[in-house]
Amino acid sequence: MKSILENRPALAAEVEKVAEVAGYLWQKGWAERNGGNITVNITEYIDDEIKALPAISEVYQIGAVLPHLKGCYFYCKGTNMRMRDLARRPMENGSIIRILEDCASYVIIADNLVKPTSELPSHLSVHNHLISIGSPYKASLHTHPIELVAMSHSKKFLEKDVATKLLWSMIPETKAFCPRGLGIVPYKLPGSVELAEATIAELADYDVVMWEKHGVFAVDCDIMQAFDQVDVLNKSALIYMAAKTMGFEPEGMSDEQMREMSVAFNLPK
Repeated sequence: MKSILENRPALAAEVEKVAEVAGYLWQKGWAERNGGNITVNITEYIDDEIKALPAISEVYQIGAVLPHLKGCYFYCKGTNMRMRDLARRPMENGSIIRILEDCASYVIIADNLVKPTSELPSHLSVHNHLISIGSPYKASLHTHPIELVAMSHSKKFLEKDVATKLLWSMIPETKAFCPRGLGIVPYKLPGSVELAEATIAELADYDVVMWEKHGVFAVDCDIMQAFDQVDVLNKSALIYMAAKTMGFEPEGMSDEQMREMSVAFNLPK
């Protein structure tokens, strides 16, 4: 069967980014079994020929009305699919979906009948919010970074901006590349409406949100940038834990040092 990516280099490049990130997630141990999800808004790469393609699935209900997604197209990791497999064969372990006119349902149009992640309603709710506020962000990533999840088992790191300040202070690049820090969502049932609503609320102030005892959710302009934000935050967590393992509490950058860097690199104060 001819792939929808054939002779569409821009669309193929976006899917290849997803495959590359999926490989990184598996290599880092952040995507056990079928853990983690990726959803990317690819509407800008959709041509008239794709728009005319028939559905290859029945109509599936989203479970919510998302008015800003009318006519949008997404690449989604498949339910029960493994990141390590998606890295090698993205169109066999993911699919492209079309949101229908009612803004409450979707169909799969390519390449295979791979139903998207069970967390799709949460991801789509976030994308609906991003479009509603005019955000340029097109990619959402959910993954399980080991050290960040470990930190979420400590109550002190669940207090507002405590983890952000600590992680920023471990190495200058963290604030430079994740300038909005890390939001916190107390434990909620995975895939629930409550989790989606709490995440959307945190995205008003943060690009990366920690789900207590679960994982992180990140958004950015493309999937590689979303991954990069999580990567730099987790690197800081690793530095913190390495110092603790060596037997001391790391002093971190001082407030003055961080203010100086914020001014030098035009970062939020």
